[in-house]
Amino acid sequence: MKKSVLLGAMAFAGLAAGAASAGTLDDVKARGKLNCGVTVGLVGFAAPNANGEWEGFDVAVCRAVAAAVLGDSTAVEFVPTTGKTRFTALASGEIDMLARNTTWTFSRDVDLKFEFTGVNYYDGQGFMVPKDLGVSSAKELDGATVCIQTGTTTELNLADFFRSNNISYEPVPIETNAEAQQQYLAGACDVYTTDASGLAATRATFDDPGAHVLLPEIISKEPLGPLVRHGDNEWGDVVRWTLNALVSAEELGITSANLSEMSAGTENPEINRLLGSEGTLGEMLGLDATWAQKAIASQGNYGEIFAKNIGEDTPVGLARGLNAQWTEGGLLYAPPFR
Repeated sequence: MKKSVLLGAMAFAGLAAGAASAGTLDDVKARGKLNCGVTVGLVGFAAPNANGEWEGFDVAVCRAVAAAVLGDSTAVEFVPTTGKTRFTALASGEIDMLARNTTWTFSRDVDLKFEFTGVNYYDGQGFMVPKDLGVSSAKELDGATVCIQTGTTTELNLADFFRSNNISYEPVPIETNAEAQQQYLAGACDVYTTDASGLAATRATFDDPGAHVLLPEIISKEPLGPLVRHGDNEWGDVVRWTLNALVSAEELGITSANLSEMSAGTENPEINRLLGSEGTLGEMLGLDATWAQKAIASQGNYGEIFAKNIGEDTPVGLARGLNAQWTEGGLLYAPPFR
């Protein structure tokens, strides 16, 4: 058994190394399209709209990268992936990057040979229950049936939480958020657990969101972010610094409304370097000088993306919280553009 597991891990790592050696940045440029892995559907984060166009918080990261590299935020092929299929799709080269509410963990980074390029949402695992269940704490869930997505960190966190609190549960395995929603609403499970942001997004789609409550416990750290394959550092830099550009743009006061004015040059050297009116940052990435301008113009800065897709004025209704800028008491912090 141990030998087969080791061979499987080696084969998986080999897929990743082989796909990375091709040079993804060159491949994307030659193809004229970015292949981006997303979830199969989570309102606010990644889901097709009524016209069949993908939109959401994670989708915006894909589109910003496409704009930076190709000058066209629509030049993206969105590839829906489940918790089980997402890593194989990335390792095999089916997708160029994964932006699918995926938690940065040690084993995914080191053992599975992926490279997380930053955090675009600081999250934690929570619990949702029907209000009429009469439960006010996750510690009151002894004996509950729990809908849980397989192949996720939530599966392991759930086991740890119940064991540490000396209570039992019966898992109801599901593969997608849509399946979880269906099972939960049908009463096949008492509880649905996943990232708190995912629970808020799911509840927003219910006919009566107020009939369901998110319990107060947050039982884990879930830093979510885009990832690429190990060994393709040039491509990793492009994805990493595109995300950083969106974050820094908000901190520096660059918005989709004033971008044109600021790109002509300002008295702030960092803004000028970011937007390409001075310095050679684009050249260092293998892109043109206006790569960051194109990314910001296509989606807005991080704050604009957050507000549009998952903020307090949307059905998902998330407060910035930990995802506020560091200057506002949050954890959002991009390295200097220097």
